[in-house]
Amino acid sequence: MGMFDFLKVKKNTASIAKDRLRIIIAQERTNRSGPDYLPLLQRELLEVIRKYVSVDVDAVKVDVVKDGEHDVLDISVALPDGRAATA
Repeated sequence: MGMFDFLKVKKNTASIAKDRLRIIIAQERTNRSGPDYLPLLQRELLEVIRKYVSVDVDAVKVDVVKDGEHDVLDISVALPDGRAATA
């Protein structure tokens, strides 16, 4: 143990790991809040869109949003500028 060791900031690795675990659990809970069919719906929409336009996997986002008493299916598709057909 050196004479100036008390000046060093000690990292509490247990505390850091605990905070990271909390973030991971919060993300998992957020992902679980949506209906089970959303990932399948997103894949199927992507397949249909790819028949007409070349898009990236991340181009289609499907989510369920609360609008008062109703659940609204929010579908977002980012189309490329060229809109060239891939047939």
